[in-house]
Amino acid sequence: MGGEVKRAKESWESTVLAGWLEENPESRSSFETKSGMSLDRLYTPAADEPDYLSRLNFPGQFPFTRGVTPNGYRSKPWVMGQYSGYGSAEEANERFRYLIEQGQTGFSIALDLPTQIGLDSDDPAACGEVGRVGVAIDSLEDVESLLRGIPWHKVRQIRTTANAISPIVAALFIASAQKNGIDPNSISVLIQNDVLKEYIGRGTFIFPPQPSVKLAVDVIEYCAAHLPNWTPMAICGYHIRDSGSTAVQEVAFTFANAIAYIEEALSRGVSIDAFAPKLYAFLGSDIDLLEEVAKFRAARRIWAHLLKERFGAKDPQSSRLNIFGYTLGSALTAQQPVNNLMRVTIAALAAVLGGVQTLATSSYDEAVCLPTQESVTLSLRTQQIIAAESGILGTVDPLGGSYAIESLTDEIEAQVLQVLKRIDQQGGAVNCIESGIIQNEVSEAAYALQKRIETGDRKLIGVNVYATTEKSRIPIFSINDDMEERQISRLRALKSRRNDRALNSCLLSIQRAARNNENLIPSMIEAVKEYATIGEICGVLRDVYGSHIDSTEF
Repeated sequence: MGGEVKRAKESWESTVLAGWLEENPESRSSFETKSGMSLDRLYTPAADEPDYLSRLNFPGQFPFTRGVTPNGYRSKPWVMGQYSGYGSAEEANERFRYLIEQGQTGFSIALDLPTQIGLDSDDPAACGEVGRVGVAIDSLEDVESLLRGIPWHKVRQIRTTANAISPIVAALFIASAQKNGIDPNSISVLIQNDVLKEYIGRGTFIFPPQPSVKLAVDVIEYCAAHLPNWTPMAICGYHIRDSGSTAVQEVAFTFANAIAYIEEALSRGVSIDAFAPKLYAFLGSDIDLLEEVAKFRAARRIWAHLLKERFGAKDPQSSRLNIFGYTLGSALTAQQPVNNLMRVTIAALAAVLGGVQTLATSSYDEAVCLPTQESVTLSLRTQQIIAAESGILGTVDPLGGSYAIESLTDEIEAQVLQVLKRIDQQGGAVNCIESGIIQNEVSEAAYALQKRIETGDRKLIGVNVYATTEKSRIPIFSINDDMEERQISRLRALKSRRNDRALNSCLLSIQRAARNNENLIPSMIEAVKEYATIGEICGVLRDVYGSHIDSTEF
């Protein structure tokens, strides 16, 4: 080993690692392979590389290519969670509690489509969609049912997909905690809160992009001041990738959106170091193992330089990108769905080898139906087997130093930076979304991928190769037929017993705050405590901001 790297490693071991181990005494001191061979904590090049320290450095040190902590998973594995929720709050609560008892350490709350686009369950436009792809949440009453009996001591993180309605969902969680005598800051909550990606990859937007950015940053600003333990945003590339983007586009468009949010927060006088350390990136993990591992490593390095050099972050934590990985749903097939077990395993392995902090794994039946209890448990077991039996937790950044991985990491970084430069030159993410530039580029990438599948250039087992005519015989999950009717009945009963005078006063307060460009979280907290519904609050905001119509659809 060259002298400089050797000395740097010794310094790292005696300072960064030693300090970390002192704060985390539960860490295991030795790991072995299944055959009994000892694993080093960290591997470095056999010969000194001139730019090794600036490009890679050591885990827990800038630019965090090799991981955000010096010990990786050797102390404890990533947060394991599943994207869950369907039907009513009571039914979803039952699923959450079951998964926690099975060893899940965090859960993601899937919201149904009407909830995500600000419609109450009794809205005529919601007919047929209530509780179908997630849990129906209309008011604080539903949140109370959703979280009832959750063993908080077993939960490391609660996540929700709220984007267009993110400030309302934040208010609901805050109000629920306060009503139960719980300090909201004592609960670890992650709100996705990245509405810009909705215009690119998913479509559950409500308002035009500019006011939507304002609402997202309301959450960031409020959490920076009052809820420092919360994660106020997970800048989201997952749905961009699920829509057919390349790995480079996923990271580039995600970070372009992040730049828009950061600039808005800074314009309000919020310090970068007051919120950046809590931000997450929510990225997909596809089946191309080497590319995905390199993508996660490149994303950390790009983020580190972006925060330090462009935004002047002083706190090292601001430059450490925490990643929530989720195995990519679009990689799953309805044909021969049991094959998806292997696809999910490879994608999960890629996320772990890439050093994510939180991971959710898809269920093998998701291309056919909502996951059954059996399939979602098997999906959780996939993570647990990787953690307990694969042996890869024994060393930090186990693929670091691989010629292939390092080359791919450099290439992804260079291409992402080129895309970010081009977006900057075109006025930033919001301008590029409003003009349809980003959406068109994702569509072109998706089309190119589909052509490769149809020509057989990209092989999909059971689809364009080794296909059979035999129909799938897996169990199919279905929603209770009367669920929607029951949800509507509960909502109407709630509306009939509320204090309308107090409610209307709270809704007027939200309207005034929106017209005055104030942070809406405080007024929303008071409104949801009076059991204002998500649909009612969004109705007030539509009157102020208007609704967005996607011009790229025409």
